[in-house]
Parts: sequence; structure tokens; C-alpha cells
Amino acid sequence: MSEEQDLAQQKKEAAAKAKAAALARRQSKESVTEEREGNMNVAKQKAAAAAKAKAVALARRQSKESVTGEPEGNMDVAKQKAAAAAKAKAAALARKQSKESGVAESEGNMDVAKQKAAAAAKAKAAALARKQSKESGIEESEGNMDAAKQKAAAAAKAKAAALARKQLKESGIEESEGNMDAAKQKAAAAAKAKAAALAKKKELLGKEEDPEKAKAKAIAAAKAKAAAASKTRARVEESTEVHTPDEPSPNQSILDQIVQAIERNLGQGALTDYYINNLSKDVPTLVAKPDTYFQIAKILRYDEQLNFHYLSELHGTDFETHMEIYVHLYSFNTNHSAALKVKLDRDSPVVPSLVPLWSGANWPECEAYDLLGILFQGHPDLKRILLGEDWVGYPLRKDYQPYDVEV
Repeated sequence: MSEEQDLAQQKKEAAAKAKAAALARRQSKESVTEEREGNMNVAKQKAAAAAKAKAVALARRQSKESVTGEPEGNMDVAKQKAAAAAKAKAAALARKQSKESGVAESEGNMDVAKQKAAAAAKAKAAALARKQSKESGIEESEGNMDAAKQKAAAAAKAKAAALARKQLKESGIEESEGNMDAAKQKAAAAAKAKAAALAKKKELLGKEEDPEKAKAKAIAAAKAKAAAASKTRARVEESTEVHTPDEPSPNQSILDQIVQAIERNLGQGALTDYYINNLSKDVPTLVAKPDTYFQIAKILRYDEQLNFHYLSELHGTDFETHMEIYVHLYSFNTNHSAALKVKLDRDSPVVPSLVPLWSGANWPECEAYDLLGILFQGHPDLKRILLGEDWVGYPLRKDYQPYDVEV
């Protein structure tokens, strides 16, 4: 019995020893595997860090290239190249770490580890590339953003300056209110003193004479002044109109022809004067008497050699010593011009109308009547054409005074 017990005991010990050896081998393998996995994790971390750094650099480069307008196809190729380079670098690093750990890794486990590390690096590189691409898009728009920011800053600066100026003006107005009050008080005092002086002056004028007498004095003073000026103008007129040129005028023969026709029909005393007006393009000028004015005009109109059938102008003038009518005539047959004048009494200016000879004299004679008070006998419809029929006075007279002095 003792031998069988010894044999059984030996078998148990051998089985326990084999089991312990197997367990030790198994634990040794597990520890090696864990150590290998730790080293693999370190290798993966290093590979991932390297891939991340390379992906960042590649993304920066791609961002710069994308600003210059490179297509997305080049971005994909660059990503593939970056992934392949990261995969190769991770494999080399894993092999190096495996050799350093002293563990003889199997090719199957190495392939699995390489595939995992490559997949992780590729996924991380792709994610990083997408992120960098988005950031590059933001960087691309930074130029436009900078321009927009500059414009917005300039607008804000201008607005702030305008607001500051406005506030400065308002503050200046507030500061000057005291001075304004003083200025207002001074202006009010000055206006009050001026009003008082004016009231005193009016009071004195009212005591001295009534408004009718003041108006009469003003009219008399104006008439005296007009008479004095008319004398001077009459002298100037005589010196300018009666002018003998050094050389004969080319229109002298026309003037002689007209004078001969008038004297032949009306005699030598029909004209008071005749001359060449050197101040008006050498126009032959005739000065008629009031009683021969119409007959002379008729000769000028119907004489076959003269034939002045067009009246181009008729107007009146107040020379203060007398009234005067000026008529300008033209002949289309001979291409000659002539002027006819007549001097009238200023207090009762009356002259025959030329409308029966020239219908163009209608409105000019109404104008002379309206503004100067000259009466044209024989006019078909003499009336005021610019002023009302109830208008008092004639505005073109030199001594004209408005009916309402205050206007």
C-alpha cells in the first residue's frame, strides 16, 4: 500500500508541477503580451503625435495652397500621401519599439498592430485635415474680414467724430448762454432807444406839417432836381446830336434825298433840324415840328423813291424840359434806314398817331401813353396796356412820385 500511495503522490506532484509550469508559461505569455501592448500603446501614441504634427503642417500648407485657388483633388492626394507617410512611420516606429523591448513579435500580430495604428492615424489625419480645411476657409476670408473691419472702423470713427463735434457745439452753446443773454439785453436796449428816437422824430414831423404838405414838398423838390438835371442833359444832347464829322458820312446822299423830297412837298420850314447820327450807325435823322410830324411821316411812307414801309421802333422819352417821340423806319426796297423825331410840350404832350400809316405803331404808342402820358390823336384804341386804368401817374416820367408814398 505504501508503494501505491507513493506512486499516486508522485503523479499528483507531477501533475501539479506540470500545471504550475503551464500556468507559469501562460502568465509569462500574458505578461509579455501586456508588456508588448504597453509598448504598442506608447508606439501608437508617438505615431499618432507624429501623424498629428505632420497633418497640421500639411493642413497649413494645404490652407496656403487653397488661398491661391488649388482644387480639392490636390487636397485628397495630399491627404492620401500624408496618411501613407504616417502609416509607414508608425510601422517603422512599432518595429523599432518591438526590437527594443526584446520581444519577438509574430508577423501576424505585427500586421494587426500596424493595421490598427495605420487606421487610427489615417482617421485622425482625415479628421484633422477636415478641421484645418475649415480653419483655412476662415483664414481665406480674413482678408475680406479685415477690409470690412477697416471700413466699419472708419465709419465708426467718423460717426464718433461727428458726435464729438455736435457735443462740442452743444456744450459751446450752453457755455455761451450767459453771453447771449447779455447780448440780447444790449440789443433790446439799443432797439428801445432807436424806437424812442424814431417816435420823437415822427412827433416833430407831425407837429410841423401834415402828410399832404410833406408830399407836396417832396414833389416840388423832385421837380426842381429834375429841371436842373434836364438842362445839363439838353446841353449834352445838343453837343452830341449836332455833330459835324471830319469826313462825309456814306449816308449823306440818302439824307439829302429825303430832305429834298420833304421840302419839295412841304416847303423848307417843315423840318426844325436834320443830321447824320454818328452815334447810331450814321442813320439819317429828321426833327419834325408837331404840326408837320404826320405829313413828313406820310411822305416817308408813300414816296416812290423813299418807300419806308416798315416801322421797326417807336418810343417816347422824358428829357425833363420836353417829351420826345423817336421813330425808326426801314425800306426793304432800298435797304436804307431813317429816323424821325418830334419834340413835344412836357405839360401837354399831344401828337398825331402813326397807326393809319404803319399798323405796327399801335402798341408802341399805347406804351408811350401808359408810361409817359403822351396822347396820340387818331389812335384807334389808345389805352393803358401795362398798368390799370385807375393807376395814378406815369412811371417813366422823371418827376414821378408814387401815389402811395409808403409803398
